[in-house]
Amino acid sequence: MKVAALLLLVVGWSPLAAQVDPMLAGVIEATKAIDNHAHPLKYVAEGQPRDEDYDQLPCDTMEQGPGPGRTRIENPEWIGVWRALYGYKYKDAAPEHIKELVAAKERVKRAQGANYAAWVLDKMGIETMFANRVAMGPGLAAPRFRWVPFGDALILPLNNDGGKRKNSDYKWFYEHAEKLLKRYLADLHLDAAPGSLAEYLAKVVTPTLERQKREGAVALKFEAAYLRPLDFEPAAEAEAARVYGQYLRGGEPPEAEYRTLQNFLFYSIAREAGRLGLAIHFHSMPGCGDYFMQRGANPLLMEAVFNDSSLRKTNFVIVHGGWPYTKEVAGLFQHPNVYADFSFADAALYPRALAEMLRDWLEWYPEKILFGTGTRLGGGRVACGKHGAEGAGRGADGHGQ
Repeated sequence: MKVAALLLLVVGWSPLAAQVDPMLAGVIEATKAIDNHAHPLKYVAEGQPRDEDYDQLPCDTMEQGPGPGRTRIENPEWIGVWRALYGYKYKDAAPEHIKELVAAKERVKRAQGANYAAWVLDKMGIETMFANRVAMGPGLAAPRFRWVPFGDALILPLNNDGGKRKNSDYKWFYEHAEKLLKRYLADLHLDAAPGSLAEYLAKVVTPTLERQKREGAVALKFEAAYLRPLDFEPAAEAEAARVYGQYLRGGEPPEAEYRTLQNFLFYSIAREAGRLGLAIHFHSMPGCGDYFMQRGANPLLMEAVFNDSSLRKTNFVIVHGGWPYTKEVAGLFQHPNVYADFSFADAALYPRALAEMLRDWLEWYPEKILFGTGTRLGGGRVACGKHGAEGAGRGADGHGQ
C-alpha cells in the first residue's frame, strides 16, 4: 500500500488515485515507511572533498551501457519527481528548463544544509532509511538513518590478481574491496592480516563486526555477486586454514582454493552476525558494469546457506528482490530466516510488472516482504547506475535525487 502512495508521489499519476478508496488512501498516506536499502550521501559543505563512503564498490567512473528504460533521464515520469521536490513548473526537459531545475535544487540544498537528506525523506513519506555505507557522516544521524556496513572485504584477505584479470569491472571492484580491508585493518591498528586463519577471525573479523554493532549497525551488506557467484557452500576449517596460511604472504591462490576460504569466511561472518543481532543483506539483481554475471546473482545459489543449521539465528534479506528470479524468491521464503525487499524494482519495473511480482510474494509469505528504494540520496555527481539505483535517483543534472 505504501508503494502505491510513493508511486503517486513520484509519478503524479492521478488516475490511480481515483481508483483507491478515500479512507484507505488516507491510511496509506499517513503511514510512514522504513526503507530497507539505500545509499544516502552525507552532507558535504562547499569546498570539502566529495563523499567517497556511499558504497564499497562504487560505479561512478565506470564506462557502461544505459540502465533499464524506466530509470533513464529521458523518461518523462521524472518530471513528476522534479515537480514534487523542487517545484519544477514545466512539462518538458528542455535544456533551458533544466538549468532552472538545477538552480532550484541547489537552492534547496543550501537552505537545508545537513538536513537535506532528511528533508527528502519527509517528501517521500519515509521515516527510517537503512544506509548502506562504508561509514556514516554528517546529515545521516540515527534513528532517522540506520547504518548497514559492508562485509565483502573481510572474505578477501589474499592475493586477488586472478579475479582482477577476468575483466575491467572485476579489477575495479576487487581494488576497492582491498582498499576497504586495509581500512578495516587500520581501524584495528593492524598493518597486515594476522598470520593464521584463527587469528584473522579473532583479531579482525569479530572485532570489526563488534565495532560496527557498537557504532549503530543493524545489518551487514554483501555485494558478492559483483565479485563471484553466490554459491557459498560449506567449507572445512582445516582446508580453509591451509589456503589462508599458504597464500597469505605471497603467491596467487588457485580460484577453487580461494573460493574454499571465502566460503568458510562467509559462514563465519554470518554466524557472528547472528550472534550480534545483525542481519545479512545481499545483492541479488542485475548490477552495474558491462560484465555483471546475472546467473551468479540467482538467490537460489544461497540455499546451502539458508539450510545451514548453524545460521538459523541469522536473518538474510534478498536485496532488490532477486529480479528476474522473483518466483524463486517466493519459494525461498519458506526458510524461516529469509526475507526480501523490492528496492530499485519499484523504479525499474512499471506498476503492472511490480504488482505481479508482489502478488506472488503476498500470496505466499506476506510477512517476509520489506520495502526499499535503492536510491542514492543526496548530492554527488553520478556517471552510472549502481544497482541501477543512481540512474533511478539522478535528476537531469546527473545528480542524486
